[in-house]
Amino acid sequence: MADVDPSSSKNLSAALKARAREEGFAPVGIANLPGSRRLQMRTEALQRWLNQGHAADMAWMAAPRRQNAAQLLDGARSVLAVGLNYYVDQQIQPGYLKIARYAWGRDYHRVVDQRLRRVGRWLSEQCPDIRWRVCVDSAPLLDKAWAEEAGLGWIGKHSNLINSAQGSWMVLGHLLITERLQADEPSRSLCGRCTACMEACPTDAIREPFVVDATRCLAYHTIENRNPQLPPAIEDSLGAWVAGCDICQDVCPWNHRDLPQTREADLQPRPWLLQLTRQQALSWDDATWDQRLRSSALRRIKPWMWRRNARAAQMD
Repeated sequence: MADVDPSSSKNLSAALKARAREEGFAPVGIANLPGSRRLQMRTEALQRWLNQGHAADMAWMAAPRRQNAAQLLDGARSVLAVGLNYYVDQQIQPGYLKIARYAWGRDYHRVVDQRLRRVGRWLSEQCPDIRWRVCVDSAPLLDKAWAEEAGLGWIGKHSNLINSAQGSWMVLGHLLITERLQADEPSRSLCGRCTACMEACPTDAIREPFVVDATRCLAYHTIENRNPQLPPAIEDSLGAWVAGCDICQDVCPWNHRDLPQTREADLQPRPWLLQLTRQQALSWDDATWDQRLRSSALRRIKPWMWRRNARAAQMD
């Protein structure tokens, strides 16, 4: 990409988004700190969610910096928000354990981080005085709210970000920047009166639109719950899920379209993840799990948790 005039906010903003697209990101957008009134409302909603105990044991969600992006980078004035499509037109067939789609390929934290760092280094070449910081969802940032603010899509009633062209099968990343860039228009919600996700949740975890109670969520319990046994109500509704849950996304009408598929090698499913049997999950020792989950976001699930989840799973 040719050098751009750093004195022009419009040109730099357009070039920055173009550079992000070269890394495979789509959609991309820019927002300015401190954000619009809607961003403030999302921040207030986070505090209400915490106060209601919906975070379960995820104490890190209460980090004060999560409610003020400016604390993550001194002098931050803008944020580049990016999405990375992970959808492939494959399904886990009946008789196999189910794993959430986001984890079928390489650890998205590494993929997004590496690519955004290349964008950041390009930005430094254009404007040496600009500072930046990469944030994936492991950083204390309201990632979906900032993506919505930057026009990537809207937060659905299941709390996932939805893009009208790509649905909700995408992971997010952000680049905090100390330069005031040209912001995009925030997205508006297109969920309308649809409540498909709320009605489909087997544990009634979506307590009201946009409010997911982690204490009832299959994804939380299969990934974050460190207790030796899952709660009876979760076991009764687990189905074949052993790592995350895609039910609320599977039923979303915005995902029942001719969606673009990712061609990224990093995001193609590992074959064994689509054909994992209960017998395998119970028989693999810790070393086997370590080898199978190398460079996977699923390493967060300890081997004993895989076995716990597999024992509780209800096979088709």
